[in-house]
Amino acid sequence: MGTNRGMITRHLARFLGAAVVAASGLGAIPSASAQCPDVQVVFARGTGEPPGVGPTGQAFVDSLRSRVGSGSFDVYPVNYPASDQWSTGLDGIRDAGAHVVSMANQCPQTRMVLGGYSQGAAVMGFVTSAAVPNGIDPATVPKPLDPGVANHVSSVVLFGTPNTRAMDFLGQPPVAIGPLYQAKTLKVCAGDDPVCSNGLDFAAHRSYADDGGIIDQGVAFAASRLGAGPGGPATMVTSPGGGFGS
Repeated sequence: MGTNRGMITRHLARFLGAAVVAASGLGAIPSASAQCPDVQVVFARGTGEPPGVGPTGQAFVDSLRSRVGSGSFDVYPVNYPASDQWSTGLDGIRDAGAHVVSMANQCPQTRMVLGGYSQGAAVMGFVTSAAVPNGIDPATVPKPLDPGVANHVSSVVLFGTPNTRAMDFLGQPPVAIGPLYQAKTLKVCAGDDPVCSNGLDFAAHRSYADDGGIIDQGVAFAASRLGAGPGGPATMVTSPGGGFGS
């Protein structure tokens, strides 16, 4: 048992880095777009992926772009190192939160889709959090988003979100989706991905970008929410072969 636990810990640490412990930021920055798009995807890549939205994010963006019709479509890659250092995630939460606030203020008609993969999914989950996690000094982290910002977010789509077990291994609080975002959030988990389920197939955590079925689950949800009113309860989708561990 101890050997298995140690193996899982090492793998989770490699995949996720030192996952973050904070809620999202309120600072304002200029919008990345000269004009306000009809739809903007704000996506945070996973640990070790090059700057941009990463392979999973790119697959999601490309597919969603083809589903949203003729309106203008924009992408904002969350600007953070996505490294294995603990401050990496905090930088991502701060940047994503500030950008979302900026867009809500400057482009109130833009419908935002928040997304992330792996460490990036944790980052974007924390962006929605309504409170600073227990045990964290509020003075050391960004404040939660103003409740009104949620009206500008059509959906939150997270791939391979670190579950409670993964966050426990990293000594971090669980990712908590804020109440205002729960009805518009989808967590997609590949079968047996140990980061988001009770499985032990570490290769599954790398499968998202190349699995059209998994990507389409997130795209279908985001596309439906772009034309939807208030949604139902928060949803978790686990592909065949996996069991979700909260």
